[in-house]
Amino acid sequence: MKSSSLQRAEIERIYGKISPFELKDKLISLAEASKESGAHSLLDAGRGNPNWTAATPREAFFTFGQFAVEETRRAWKETDLAGMPQKRGIAERFYSYIEKNSAAPGAKLLKGIIDYGINEKGFEPDAWVHELADGIIGDNYPVPDRMLVHVEKIVHDYLMQEMCYNRHHSGKFSIFAVEGATAAMCYIFDTLIANNILSQRDKIAIMTPIFTPYLEIPHLPRYNFEVVELVASETDANGEHVWQYPQSEIDKLKDPSIKALFIVNPSNPPSIAIRPQTIAQLSEVIKSHNPDLMIISDDVYGTFVDDFHSLMADLPYNTIGVYSYSKYFGVTGWRLGTIALYEDNVFDKLLGELSDDKKERARRRYSALSTNPHEIKFIDRIVADSRQVALNHTAGLSTPQQVQMAFFSAFALLDKENNYKNLTKDICRRRQKLLFDGLGMEVRKDSFDAAYYTQFDLLQWAEQHYGEGFAGYLEENYKPYDVLLMLAEESSIVLLSGGGFHGPEWSIRISLANLSDESYSKIGEVLRRILERLVESWKNGTK
Repeated sequence: MKSSSLQRAEIERIYGKISPFELKDKLISLAEASKESGAHSLLDAGRGNPNWTAATPREAFFTFGQFAVEETRRAWKETDLAGMPQKRGIAERFYSYIEKNSAAPGAKLLKGIIDYGINEKGFEPDAWVHELADGIIGDNYPVPDRMLVHVEKIVHDYLMQEMCYNRHHSGKFSIFAVEGATAAMCYIFDTLIANNILSQRDKIAIMTPIFTPYLEIPHLPRYNFEVVELVASETDANGEHVWQYPQSEIDKLKDPSIKALFIVNPSNPPSIAIRPQTIAQLSEVIKSHNPDLMIISDDVYGTFVDDFHSLMADLPYNTIGVYSYSKYFGVTGWRLGTIALYEDNVFDKLLGELSDDKKERARRRYSALSTNPHEIKFIDRIVADSRQVALNHTAGLSTPQQVQMAFFSAFALLDKENNYKNLTKDICRRRQKLLFDGLGMEVRKDSFDAAYYTQFDLLQWAEQHYGEGFAGYLEENYKPYDVLLMLAEESSIVLLSGGGFHGPEWSIRISLANLSDESYSKIGEVLRRILERLVESWKNGTK
């Protein structure tokens, strides 16, 4: 008990001063102590990675890996040593291999992936199969360093399908394969700074609530931006948060000194997609007031929303699209992400408008890459900057990662009935209902809800169900972390503070992706008991 008291005191001391993810580790210590008493199992609903994995494209990956190893031994065979896959005739050898191994895990999908490249994309068979074989072996640097040629085209198709990048536009998108969405954000900001498109103390906007590291990045000394927050403060007729942005928040972007907008769409933690009405308002603000606004949009949860389309679909000129495969396919450990940029974009325009002295600094920075460094596109500067320019030839995501990315992409493209997508969406929505059933509440119907997380406002619940008197009692006698502590100490349940994401101070984030279905019923029931206990204390005039 003494140790638990010390841990509790430490949580009270640091609450609101550190990231909710760092605070979560402290809560886990308390929850572990409760678990060791034998009364409960640890339920950590603070983690964002799902507890499902896409099995079939992984099976195809490993089966293809065996084919690729056979190809290396065909080239040069010693006891533990082999050569490199050879291009000539490799497609024919692949089809022979897959015919002999048709019962191998993932073989049907694997053949479908190769067929898709040849029949749908018009790839030269040997070039397509060899790129994948050489890539999965990982015996060469990525060439091109931005992304393997055929892989980029497969990933491009996937982003068109799932993020609707080309909904209104026929132009091309360039894609850079990176180590997940957070790496993408760091690379983008570094290149904006390196090219003087953004400078320290420039003004940028962030749409909140948002993933905590994205709140922290702009304040790092290397950036030190002035941050304007656009808050998703709208409520419905019942006073419940709908996590959408009123016109007054979008109107903040009319200020042309705001140079960039930073967004996660659907949001984290509410996991609500921006409604079309707001996108139309944003489009008008850009058109009439701030045409050079740069938008960086992280769309990782887009696949969980029906008929989702990224801001890239409506505002490709102004937007860099960032996507991670981590949540949809259960691959947080693979670190698979993309940066996508439309061929006609504001970033290249701003490069062209730099003053002569800034252009000269950029010329010196990239002079080793081209005799005409001023012609290097913004996305290719991101690639170079990801390796501090001097090591540009070693840039790029590892080739085995790129092959796995292509297999995930092709798997989704070939799933014409959206069986996998519907399965993952059903998992999240089922768990959301179980959580709210445990709370004794109805789930608010929202067509923009990804249901990957839910953000539950305790103070809003208190006022809705028991009036301002109880809400005032909570604020006067408790802190938001008290409920988190009760959950951890009494039931080994770990949740995150929504305030750490710049959401309402009394809100909590619950991940709906990473625990078993029955766990969400328990979390709802335990949280309900704690809230009812607080109500009894209020009614009895005690704390």
